Amino acid sequence: MSHHSAAASGHDEHAADHGTLKSYIVGFALSLILTFGSFGLVMSGALPRATVVIGVVALCVAQLLVQLVYFLHMGSKSSRDNLSTFVFTALIIFIIVGGSAWVLYNMNVNMGHSM
Repeated sequence: MSHHSAAASGHDEHAADHGTLKSYIVGFALSLILTFGSFGLVMSGALPRATVVIGVVALCVAQLLVQLVYFLHMGSKSSRDNLSTFVFTALIIFIIVGGSAWVLYNMNVNMGHSM
């Protein structure tokens, strides 16, 4: 096999990893819609605070999924290595953020001023 054909086949493998211009535009448009949706929920003041928080969290999760699929290309065609790396990273972040919140909450309860 010549160097030229090996380079061409290697290029084809990596080309499948990248999205098309159309997929990037769709991802960008969805990201803008979700961002402005969150902004509109907060700034409108028409809904109760608890509803706004739930709405913003739901739009945040949707934004995360859009980013993962359209920009990080972690859709159904991604490898198991990418998925396991993402799950491990999410677990570590959950442990760090959850542990920090737990420690801060306990410090607040235990060191609060007595009345």
